[in-house]
Amino acid sequence: MPRALGIVLVVAVALVAAGCGVRNSKPFSAQGTAGCLKAHGFTSVTTNPAAVGFIAAFADKGGLRGRSPSGNLLTIAFTADANSTGSTEDAFRSHAPKSLRPHMSDIMETNRNAVLVWTTTPDPDELDAAARCLKP
Repeated sequence: MPRALGIVLVVAVALVAAGCGVRNSKPFSAQGTAGCLKAHGFTSVTTNPAAVGFIAAFADKGGLRGRSPSGNLLTIAFTADANSTGSTEDAFRSHAPKSLRPHMSDIMETNRNAVLVWTTTPDPDELDAAARCLKP
């Protein structure tokens, strides 16, 4: 009987360890992300549709706007899923001021279903903080 118990424990530990590496594929959301950004020094973080801008306000999983510790303004539009980011990126490009259009690849990034747009090219630390704060 002790040998059987040992086998059960080994199998249980293996199953738990295998589950630890599973990546969450739930779409990110504005509500899930806002608190983390605030905890990482972002200010004026809002998910209010009237304050996040037209494109982000109509995103399926919400929109978010906040200011990084360095003052860089970040807008995030959370689409329904990773397959639906293209039209949101196109909308940001077409509604950007003409002076910013040539630089969209520097200030816009997509992570799964989140389209992040900054006022200026973000430094690596603020970009990393924003990416790590994306939550379902």
